[in-house]
Amino acid sequence: MARTTPPAKLHYIYSCDLDLNVQIKIGSLQGKIESKKFHNVLDNPLSSYTDSEELCVVCQVWADNEPLALPVTTSYKPLNGRQNRRNWNEWIKLPVKYCDLPFTSQLCLTIYECSEPGNYSPVGGTTLPLFGKLSVFRQGLYDLRVWRNEPADGFAESKTPGRPKDTESFTMERLAGLTRKHREGMLPHSDWLDRVAFREMEELNEKEKKMMDFLYLAIELPRIELNNLEYSIMYYEKPGDDLIIKPLKLKEYVVLPDPDLNQENLVEKKHHCLARSARSGQSDKFLKPDAATRDFLTRIVESPPTRTLSSDEQDVVWRFRFHLMSHKKALAKFLLCVNWDSPSEVRQAVDLMKDWSPLEPEDALELFSPRYKHSVVRKYAVSRIAKASDEDIQLYLLQLVQALKYEGMNHSVEPETLSIPLTDGSQADNESSEPEDEPDLEASQTLSDIIDEEIEALDTVSAQGFESSVDLATFLVNRACGNIVLANYFNWYLASECEEADKSAKHDSKTRNVYLAVRDRFFKQLQTSGRRSKQLRKVLKRQQIVWERITGLLKTVHREAANRKKKIERLQTLLEDKDFQKACGSETEPLVFPLEPRVRISGLDASKGSLFKSNLMPAFLSFKTENNKTFPAIFKIGDDLRQDQLVVQIIALMDKLLKRENLDLKLTPYRVLAMPNKTGFVEFIDSVPVAEVLEKDGSILEFFKKFHPDEKAPFGVAPEVMDSYIRSCAGYCVITYLLGVGDRHLDNLMLTNSGRIFHIDFGYILGRDPKPLPPPMKLTKEMIEAMGGVQSEHYQKFRKLCYTTFLHLRRHSNLVLNLFSLMVDATIPDIALEPDKTVKKVQDKFRLEMTDEEAVVYMQNMIDISATAVMAALVDHLHKIAQAWRK
Repeated sequence: MARTTPPAKLHYIYSCDLDLNVQIKIGSLQGKIESKKFHNVLDNPLSSYTDSEELCVVCQVWADNEPLALPVTTSYKPLNGRQNRRNWNEWIKLPVKYCDLPFTSQLCLTIYECSEPGNYSPVGGTTLPLFGKLSVFRQGLYDLRVWRNEPADGFAESKTPGRPKDTESFTMERLAGLTRKHREGMLPHSDWLDRVAFREMEELNEKEKKMMDFLYLAIELPRIELNNLEYSIMYYEKPGDDLIIKPLKLKEYVVLPDPDLNQENLVEKKHHCLARSARSGQSDKFLKPDAATRDFLTRIVESPPTRTLSSDEQDVVWRFRFHLMSHKKALAKFLLCVNWDSPSEVRQAVDLMKDWSPLEPEDALELFSPRYKHSVVRKYAVSRIAKASDEDIQLYLLQLVQALKYEGMNHSVEPETLSIPLTDGSQADNESSEPEDEPDLEASQTLSDIIDEEIEALDTVSAQGFESSVDLATFLVNRACGNIVLANYFNWYLASECEEADKSAKHDSKTRNVYLAVRDRFFKQLQTSGRRSKQLRKVLKRQQIVWERITGLLKTVHREAANRKKKIERLQTLLEDKDFQKACGSETEPLVFPLEPRVRISGLDASKGSLFKSNLMPAFLSFKTENNKTFPAIFKIGDDLRQDQLVVQIIALMDKLLKRENLDLKLTPYRVLAMPNKTGFVEFIDSVPVAEVLEKDGSILEFFKKFHPDEKAPFGVAPEVMDSYIRSCAGYCVITYLLGVGDRHLDNLMLTNSGRIFHIDFGYILGRDPKPLPPPMKLTKEMIEAMGGVQSEHYQKFRKLCYTTFLHLRRHSNLVLNLFSLMVDATIPDIALEPDKTVKKVQDKFRLEMTDEEAVVYMQNMIDISATAVMAALVDHLHKIAQAWRK
């Protein structure tokens, strides 16, 4: 390479003017580290003879033969003997500023190996002067030689130089110098030649490192850039006359770390033990709080489940625990105050739990969260949830399955060969492996009769007398084996979680093993629990076959290189296959439909099969039921339905809570079942998008008049239709606001002939929205005009229903928050983005800090903002144009 003239200008800054902390990037350590010798283990029996050691780098600045600042340690990296490179790639900030650096400053780096707590041994050390010969602070990348088994030496004549002047490393030093000159513009640039040259230089470096058998630590010192110009840091010390001595301000004082800061306070520990000793319990029984303390306790008990109690609040709750025993909801707060590492407190807490006013099943859901780790608490929660009806268990089943990952199961069971696999092959059921020792059904009692008995008993099956020693997995398996609806959903929820845990980096192998073990127990118990359970097991296996057949069939259609019409014809042809029709059930042996277990299908109408106009082309399937009716459903492939499944579940729960308050809002919580491999069923509701209604009929009122005209009624629409419209509109406005549902446009608002409006497509929740400035709720002028305008009685009724709905749901906010807290680790897309903020986002929507009167005023403002949102109207108009362009 030919030399060129150096740059015309050198941009620099004095070190004394740079009031910034020195930073350094620890890159990687290259070279082989000797493994622990056997005789070393004999000399130190407490050390482990494994490769579980970890490495860290300790960085410290020395000057004039003494440390200039406190050392800083990097993160710990595992030492794997089979690897030749350990990567940190970590920037660390040293507790010294550029303006405080003497010219003799040296950077001392020592790599330590930690085999056990408190046992550190040096792997090697290296030293680098921070200023070069020309008083320029070093910048850029450096490969420093590490001297084995020696800590870094910061003396003037260092014994651990990172860049030694010896003949062995002459080639590496020369190449490093050429690289630096090339970067500084002192050598000409040529793209093709530079690529060849740098490749050769890297190979020479690697070869030299291997020949010398040294360790090399790669570091990087930062560059200073301003206005796209790179500045060098020149060492300069101001003359004494230029220094102005002034008193230090408070913010300029140096903050030193306190090694005792995180240590246990022995005085507080002694006070804690005395205050919570078993002896003090006798006097605490007769304590009665005064008015101020009673109000303080009430605020704690009524606080949301996300609140963390301070130590003072915990002491007050513990002191008046006997007074709180009559308050059901106070038990959860009391259990948070218990130190579960103290045997004395655990004994007292267990004794109090037995006599505490029993929790309601819905409140016991809070005890399944990871905040409550003790097995006694979780088994108590199981005993309370066991009191719930099967219908309520079905509402919470999705979250209870999620709570299994917090149970800490210790048994490892191999999955049963007959359990549902996670692949989507064409046919995975292996009938040859089916046991042959099952008794045949009596001629007078067929499988259809057994299923009839199960379905008739759904509302009459009460909670069984489970003992408090039963864990959650055992409870769910036992309950599912006795109810065909619970068994159906339990099976598919477990299958989805096994598949998700298998591919998700967030879940470890332990989580997957938990779900596999529970599924194995479930299928084994079905096999050994009598004839009905065995038949139920066969039903689940038949569902697996149908799911795999439909999945494989749709994949075949999607691979076809044809237009939508040709693909629909191909779909109908494949649906007419005799084997497929047989798998979908028959009149003599119907199949329990996975999406709705109360429905039994006896076949599929192939002529009605179709594909929707969308990128993923979901299929419309019309299943025949045994009572000569049809059950239409949508089967999606390539779409993760778990988020829609969660939202629809919460809507169904809120609908039930509101109906308990005699408030029927005519909601339409259609069913969604997420299945493995991004597949699943969605219930088809005969409805029309509001956008299509406005395009064809001009207004929502004209749409209602077409199906339910009434000349005597206001606006010419039947009163019951208008009532359904107003109620459903109010219900979905409040619920979608609470859940933060986004991406609302007139194509995902559906309208039925009977007047019900409902939302679909919940791809954005918890405040996420791809559109700018979204309104709090979807309430367009077309929707208001269908009520008669803002001055009409119908619109005033709509607003009152919104206030009432908001107030009722606020009273059940803890239940909704508990359900969301159990879904934090479910890897659902919008929850996985910020799992630690999920529950807080929902809680903020309830405005729990407000009184009821303030909440009504707040909801009034939300309705007014939504009704007058200009940006939402503009976005709807742009969306309409985009849809027309696509057509």
